[in-house]
Amino acid sequence: MPLSRCNVVLLVLLAASGPAAAQDVKTLQKDMIGQWELATTERSKTCVVTLKSDTTPQGFKLELEPACAAALPFTKDIAGWSIKGLGDIVRLQNATGEAVIDFTEVETGIFEGMRTNEGVYILQNLAAARSLAKSMDQMIGDWSMVRGNGQAICGLVLTNTDAGNDNFQVFLKGKCDPAVAAFNPTQWRLDHGQIILMSAKGETWQFEADDNAQWRRVPDSADPLIMLREQ
Repeated sequence: MPLSRCNVVLLVLLAASGPAAAQDVKTLQKDMIGQWELATTERSKTCVVTLKSDTTPQGFKLELEPACAAALPFTKDIAGWSIKGLGDIVRLQNATGEAVIDFTEVETGIFEGMRTNEGVYILQNLAAARSLAKSMDQMIGDWSMVRGNGQAICGLVLTNTDAGNDNFQVFLKGKCDPAVAAFNPTQWRLDHGQIILMSAKGETWQFEADDNAQWRRVPDSADPLIMLREQ
C-alpha cells in the first residue's frame, strides 16, 4: 500500500532526528564521566560523586564518597547513573534503574534536580564547584566602599551566613554615605563573576573586578563607587 505524503514526511523527520539524538546522548555520556559535586543550593551539604563509564544492566557505575550518606541521606539509594529523556536528563538511580533524582542542565556544567518535599539540588563539576567555593571564601570579611577619589564612604562585612536562595548576609558598619545607607544591603552573592549586593526591598547593586584588584559598581559613572578588600 503506498505511503501517504504525511507518512513520508514523518519517516524522513524520524530518520533525520534519530542519529542526532543518539549522538547527543553519547556526547552527554562522555561529558559526564568524572567527579561531580552533589549539593544543596547553598552548598551547606555536599557530596562527591564519581561517574564512571563502566556499564551495568541499568546504565553506568558510580562511586559516592563515604560522607555522602550522612550529608545527603537519599544518596544511600543511589547505585548507578544513566542518560534519560531525549538525552537531556542525567539520572542518579537505584539498583533497579528507578530515579532517585533526575538532573537537567541549567548552565554549562551545572545541573539542577528536585526531590519532592526536600527541595532543589545541584550537580556541578567538582573542580568548578571548589573554585567557586574558594572564590567565595576570599570574599568573606571586611570591605570599604569608596568614591573614585579614594574617599571612604562606608564599611561592609560580607559573611558566609546563609540567607537563603544562594545568598549570604552582609552588614554595614560605621557611618555610611546617605546613598549607601538608604540602599542598606542585607544580602550578597557571587554571580557570573560579579558581587551582587541586595537590599531588603529587592534592589541590587552589581560590582565587577577591574585591573586594579578592586570592584567597581556597574554600569560605570562619572563618580564611580568602588569596593576594596580591607587588609
